[in-house]
Amino acid sequence: MSTCYFAIVGPADAPLFEATFGVQRPESKHLHQFAVHAALDLVDDAQLMTNACFLKTVDRYNEWPIAAYVTPSGARLMLLHEAPRSEDSLRAFFTDCHELYIKTLANPFYEPGSPILSQAFAAKVGALAKKHLL
Repeated sequence: MSTCYFAIVGPADAPLFEATFGVQRPESKHLHQFAVHAALDLVDDAQLMTNACFLKTVDRYNEWPIAAYVTPSGARLMLLHEAPRSEDSLRAFFTDCHELYIKTLANPFYEPGSPILSQAFAAKVGALAKKHLL
């Protein structure tokens, strides 16, 4: 089973949600967080070159690619993944996660910019990862 680290980072660079799928050593969680957040500047640069939301691979951590998706509101969906993935599966995962994020923003009890703590949201993202990535 491969390892994936997924994060949603708000427009102000604050982490809103993070999840790990697959097998992961506890000490590698901080390395994955660091690698993904270090790639945010590259996402900003890549965003200037295109109007597309899906930015494909923006950086690499060792041999692991970091893919990114930018929402119209400026939130960045970031995925550090171990095994090579097809572009279509990554795009489908990001599109479905973006839809879940929009539904969360539409919830009147959610404060925009605050961490997403919903267990239902985490379970749905996990199901999407299982469907598209694992």
